[in-house]
Amino acid sequence: MNTAAPQVIKMYAAREEIYARAAKGRYASLRWACVWLTQLAFYGVPWLTWNGRQALLFDLVARKFYIFGLVLWPQDFIYLAALLIVCAYLLFLVTAVAGRVWCGFACPQTVYTEIFLWIERKIEGTRSARMALDRQAPSFAKAAKKTAKHTAWGAVALWTGFTFVGYFTPIKVLGQEMNSFALGPWEFFWVVFYGVATYGNAGWMREQVCKYMCPYARFQSAMFDQDTLIITYDVARGEPRAPLSKNRIAADSASASQGDCIDCTMCVQVCPTGIDIRHGLQYECIGCAACIDACDGVMDKVKLPRGLIRYSTDHALANHLSPAQIRERALRPRVLIYSAILLLIVAAVGTSLYLRVPLKLDVIRDRGAMGREAEDGTIENVYRLQIMNTSERAHRYKISVSGLPSLTLTTPDEVSVDGTQTYALPIRLRAAAGAGKPGSNKVAIELQALDDERLHVTEKAVFFVPR
Repeated sequence: MNTAAPQVIKMYAAREEIYARAAKGRYASLRWACVWLTQLAFYGVPWLTWNGRQALLFDLVARKFYIFGLVLWPQDFIYLAALLIVCAYLLFLVTAVAGRVWCGFACPQTVYTEIFLWIERKIEGTRSARMALDRQAPSFAKAAKKTAKHTAWGAVALWTGFTFVGYFTPIKVLGQEMNSFALGPWEFFWVVFYGVATYGNAGWMREQVCKYMCPYARFQSAMFDQDTLIITYDVARGEPRAPLSKNRIAADSASASQGDCIDCTMCVQVCPTGIDIRHGLQYECIGCAACIDACDGVMDKVKLPRGLIRYSTDHALANHLSPAQIRERALRPRVLIYSAILLLIVAAVGTSLYLRVPLKLDVIRDRGAMGREAEDGTIENVYRLQIMNTSERAHRYKISVSGLPSLTLTTPDEVSVDGTQTYALPIRLRAAAGAGKPGSNKVAIELQALDDERLHVTEKAVFFVPR
């Protein structure tokens, strides 16, 4: 009888905790500059005011989008679609030129991971201190540090969730509701949901989001070519690797039998996704350039030229191209096509917004009374005008009709509509009995602002003459 223990086969490797070392250098400074710029914008913009209201507000309840001086309505959904297309093409363009620079410097996952790592280092210490703390047996000091870290993470995450919801509910109103514990169910749900998502993604999952959850890592290679800037390890210069020695530090350059890489693994220790860039380009690389800063620092200490790990291209490494030659090859057909399409879309959207009339009119026929003969023998049709003043100023409009001889408006021909408001107005049109053919006749209803000649709109309608 076989008494051997059952064998367990794991289909997926267990996650190994990554303790990223803090990197210092020009790219680390640039990354923190992006953190400050993006978060000042994200946390600060909802508090800006414009014409007495929140400057940027996507008011889903009122179905109005306020973007500084621009007010968009559901009928303007095309502009949202155009914005998404512009962002997609911009991402394609940036990726074709500079690889995953968006992921490494401005992606929200990278930004919040950087913030959470900074909190972790301030509370738990350096990389070695964090590793030692996790190996320690449970103690009051360990529990205190862990509690402080997670409390700080939770505070940042909840404030992030609050700010996010503040783009859809006026943030000052939202703050008053939170202070009085009167948040609505959906507002409470989304504050907590977005806060938990931020806490989980930046605090716990970190590199797993980039490696397994983000689709961008999977299809980025379709946008790369031999002239795309990527973070590369110069194999010809770095190999064969050799440990650091006193003779090597004293020498002005490495001997011919060994490369410049001293196998210190600093490039691995600072990598937020835990890869070794010396193995070549990998889909896990987010292009943050932390390994470049680490390697340049080591090269300075051993008195060797910087750039063993650097931003370069496959063509540049193969053909030893200079930085000027790399820049010249950046303007290749793919980049030019992306740029041309992007400029055309931006120009079309910009022109459309510039020519956009902040006035909309819908004409709805009264289907309960198709057309009737009035007491004076004329034919009368009833309509309802849905007038949308999409500007922030109140306007008074004059209503005029055309399309049939003797067609007149028997209801008042002027109406006032407040800024960013919709107004429903019933009107009656009359025409002489013989003015139109029996059945449907095309007519036009026009609105003209009395205080601004540029604000006018014409909508077609049908005038029904009984047979």
